[in-house]
Amino acid sequence: MSAEEPLFRVVRGVPTAEELAALVGAIIVRSRPVATATPTTASAWARSGRPASSGGWRSAGQPR
Repeated sequence: MSAEEPLFRVVRGVPTAEELAALVGAIIVRSRPVATATPTTASAWARSGRPASSGGWRSAGQPR
């Protein structure tokens, strides 16, 4: 593929500049690799709702 060859071409119709911009934007977004979510540590707010015992939720409701 030469530097002067277009990446794509319109074969039917006459798109407006806005339509071409939307098409290029969609192609760029779709061609990017999907980012994987990285696990994060629980926030202090999330940790505050967890039982402090080593048995976790299962032992939290058990009589002591």
